[in-house]
Amino acid sequence: MPTTEASTLSWSRRIADTILGQCNEQGEHAYLLERWAYVPGMLQLAMARAGIQLGEPEYFGYMQRHMDSFIGEDGSIRTYRLEEYNLDQINQGKNLFLLYQKTGEQRYAEAAHLLAAQLISHPRTSEGGFWHKKVYPFQMWLDGLYMASPFLAQFGAVFQRPELIDEAARQLLLIERRTRDPRTGLLYHGWDESKEQEWADSTTGLSSHFWSRAMGWYVMACVDCLEHFPVTHPQRGTIIGIFQRVCGALLEVQDNETGLWYQVLDQAGRKGNYLEATGSTMFVYAMAKGLRLGYLERSFREAMLKGYEGIVKHLVTEDSEGIHLHQICNGAGLSKDRNGSYDYYISEAVVSDTPMGVGPLLLASLEVEKYGDGQ
Repeated sequence: MPTTEASTLSWSRRIADTILGQCNEQGEHAYLLERWAYVPGMLQLAMARAGIQLGEPEYFGYMQRHMDSFIGEDGSIRTYRLEEYNLDQINQGKNLFLLYQKTGEQRYAEAAHLLAAQLISHPRTSEGGFWHKKVYPFQMWLDGLYMASPFLAQFGAVFQRPELIDEAARQLLLIERRTRDPRTGLLYHGWDESKEQEWADSTTGLSSHFWSRAMGWYVMACVDCLEHFPVTHPQRGTIIGIFQRVCGALLEVQDNETGLWYQVLDQAGRKGNYLEATGSTMFVYAMAKGLRLGYLERSFREAMLKGYEGIVKHLVTEDSEGIHLHQICNGAGLSKDRNGSYDYYISEAVVSDTPMGVGPLLLASLEVEKYGDGQ
């Protein structure tokens, strides 16, 4: 990294300033205005947290401006449709709690109730697990746990609906039980109860591989949900224990040399596999937050810090335009043309600087800094 005046600032501040620098004169980013979606929602949440943690109203305002382009006076949400029954569409709603807390405006509460109504009536497996989307019947994906469960837990806490905290706990426990590999302790990307999908094993219904980002979604969901559980919740200790067990499995596949994690977690050295940014940043975020809140034992500290140092050293560059993040898997899923094979996961485009990667990088940086400040 070059030694400049900017480099004396915290990583989180430099990342947030880079994001602001990509806006137009109105402080808006065209991508974030297109539609209500999970990636813009995650980037906005990261910026709002940066604003709170770093005492910069401009960062929080970035989130508020973009959210206000979607939320009507009656609490309606532009481009959102409840009957789509898509867990991805819940994620941006996490920003509503911060806005409601700051302003007291009822429209934010109404919009949150609209999203909660989707989850209360969401299609489910026979055991009560949320389908990832209506168009993916009887399928649970790890991704969906981050999209919906923390929102549900926080909604339950804010609006005194303890049964929704119970529901968040049930979702976390159910998918872990269904997707965990007992040999490695890692979690498969998806599970199809109907066992009909091309990507699903005909006996178990599981997909074939351990995708880094999918597990990143899950561990982030655990720490973000637990934050809203009362200490007396009967599943709280179990979820903390499962979270630590999953993090322990991740340490077994952490790259010794760089501290990073591979796109396909347990296939280090296999042709085409690479050290991937989103999974690595998500794991660091979850471990740093877990350490800060006492969910993880201190023995995880070294691996977390090694992971963050690896991100900065191997995946981040800086120039006159700001911070850049590289080796981001552009996207991956499970469907007819996305069969969940090893070749599939390594064939997806590898890109730089997309919000899909920059959002978790900012979240991780904030948590690492917050953890360090508390030591």
